[in-house]
Amino acid sequence: MTTSLRRWRWLPVVVATAAVLTACGSGSDDDSSSSGDAKKITFWLSTAAQIQGYTDLANEFKAKEGIEVEVVNQPYDGYQDKLRQSAQANSLPDAASVPSLDNLWLNQLQDLSATANNDANKINKDLITEQDGKVLAIPSDLTAAGLFINKSLFTKAGVTVPADPAQTWTWDEFLAAATKVRTATGAKYDLVYDNSPARIRAFIYNNGGKGFQLGSDGKYQKPDAATIAALEKFKAMNDDKVMPKSVWTSGADPNALFKSGQVVAYFSGVWQVPDFAEGITGFEWASAPTPGPVHATDINLGGKVVAFNNDGTASAAKKWVDFLFQRDNYTKLAQANGYLAVESGLSLTYPFKSQAALDAFALYNKEIELADPISASGQANGTKLILEGKAIQDDPTKAEMAKYINGQQDVQKTVDNIVNGLNSQLG
Repeated sequence: MTTSLRRWRWLPVVVATAAVLTACGSGSDDDSSSSGDAKKITFWLSTAAQIQGYTDLANEFKAKEGIEVEVVNQPYDGYQDKLRQSAQANSLPDAASVPSLDNLWLNQLQDLSATANNDANKINKDLITEQDGKVLAIPSDLTAAGLFINKSLFTKAGVTVPADPAQTWTWDEFLAAATKVRTATGAKYDLVYDNSPARIRAFIYNNGGKGFQLGSDGKYQKPDAATIAALEKFKAMNDDKVMPKSVWTSGADPNALFKSGQVVAYFSGVWQVPDFAEGITGFEWASAPTPGPVHATDINLGGKVVAFNNDGTASAAKKWVDFLFQRDNYTKLAQANGYLAVESGLSLTYPFKSQAALDAFALYNKEIELADPISASGQANGTKLILEGKAIQDDPTKAEMAKYINGQQDVQKTVDNIVNGLNSQLG
């Protein structure tokens, strides 16, 4: 991960109003000549709101190339299954933005090396999916974990927040500040924290641990001492004062708790920004620098853009993907969809009316530039396994941490169960 890395994804405030077609199936039966000069292709994705950029570029692509792109917004639930079923029926879309790759259709992907390695695009090479010298997927955008605060409570308590992520607070310093705010304002909790394996990875990395990593044997290894210490610290925070135990043990909604105005801070991810910009009206909120001492987070990918090798439409699909990542076009896509970019050095103007949202994007871009390389290791491990024909279908971290926080097992039993639970799925 280089310091030029930019970041993450979020649902934009502006919801696209362009019509999104809901037909499905490959474009291989569309009007095309025997030479493969397709006049229409399909592009699948699944999103709640990040679609305007694609529909706009589809119109531009048709005007330039004479090829219609049918943008198909699939329901997220069942999207992966629909792709699998389409592969089995030989009716895959021509191109797609997918949540993850699948061994069932990996061998039907085109090589996107020309696009990914085009120096003019400045795509971060650390984030592409590559196998045997072929680029199988290019991420549309990035996501990452981050800290949100109830700015109104901090102001009321007279407690300052670091402005520069390069000089951020440690977790101990943040928690001391949050406790001061809570006691001064009568808030209920210092913090709520997303119940997610990805978010706990961020806490581990922040506190100097390496977390759960794949070893040279292709299996997950026992974590280092710093990881165990971080988990012990996290458990101690779940004391119904600093943090409510109910989030990690019984499924309480941290988003709703934070938006109630009775929680000082919330550790979640960048996708919250549009929701907060539109949905929080009772107090001022802000993104704050992620605590250290290690400057890290959990960096993940948004959609992975792929082109399928369908008869008659393969060339057009590849041309469409290349069009998406041409620098001027990708700038439009990132701005319209509210993406944190995978291309470095872009000057982006986002469609947010909320100053807090604009400030959040600016902060997160700075933080990604500072992020320790370990920040992307979680998604990298997952991709590596998929390319090897393996995958983790059920991450045991949430269940095992719930038992630990509830006092049902100690930390060593917890990490052993996580490692064994991961490896049991690898064969």
